[in-house]
Amino acid sequence: MRSDRSQRSPLLLKIAAAGGLLFLHLPILLIFVYAFTTEEKSYQWPPPGLTTQWLAIAWNRPDVWSALGLSVQVACIATAIALVLGTLCAAAVSQTKFFGREVISLLVILPIALPGIITGIALRSAFSLFDIPFSVWTIVLGHATFCVVVVYNNAVARFRRTSGSLIEASMDLGADGFQTFRHVILPNIGTALLAGGMLAFALSFDEVIVTTFTGGQQSTLPIWMLEELIRPRQRPVTNVVAMVVVLVTFLPILAAYYLTRDGDQVAGAGK
Repeated sequence: MRSDRSQRSPLLLKIAAAGGLLFLHLPILLIFVYAFTTEEKSYQWPPPGLTTQWLAIAWNRPDVWSALGLSVQVACIATAIALVLGTLCAAAVSQTKFFGREVISLLVILPIALPGIITGIALRSAFSLFDIPFSVWTIVLGHATFCVVVVYNNAVARFRRTSGSLIEASMDLGADGFQTFRHVILPNIGTALLAGGMLAFALSFDEVIVTTFTGGQQSTLPIWMLEELIRPRQRPVTNVVAMVVVLVTFLPILAAYYLTRDGDQVAGAGK
């Protein structure tokens, strides 16, 4: 009985936790409410009425679909680049020893530590210096700078928990490098790569600052939303799109959490 009581949280701690959750998520809940309001010019509270008409209006807006398509295209390509580069960097840093390894690791994670505006200015200056026109690929390059870090962090943590004896045993049994990667390494790091890829996709999908400096006249979905907020009419359409963005980014993050919460149970770990 004493152990059960000692594990119970104090009432004030529960209230503080509830207050913190409300502070974080109440604004997001308001977005869902305003997506169904009948008031189209202002954010009136409480809403004068509720309607689903804005869902159909947003569905039939071609500019919404154009921005959504660009965001998905950029996020998919940036995630694919991040999976390749992030995995290779993680394998090099965690599985080999060489002079300057810690410096390389620091340089890899540096882009996500820098403010987005610094990264955006640096990329824009580089594109201007080499006369590279703004396109989908300039946005992809900008997003890949931080997507690589997300994949790298997930992969390097899993590599370090994977026993090197498994790779040695595979080589001793006659497997080549590709067979070892396919049958030994990939099964151990697969969930970490999947989780890193999902997080990278979510980060790329809602990126604003770097996109502003690398997109030129192109509008991804977050840029479209910022532009729509200054218009006096059909503001609920923006909230409908925001609601979709919340759902699109929440699902990969939730999946990544469930994929990595048991990541310490890796085959051969500690042997």
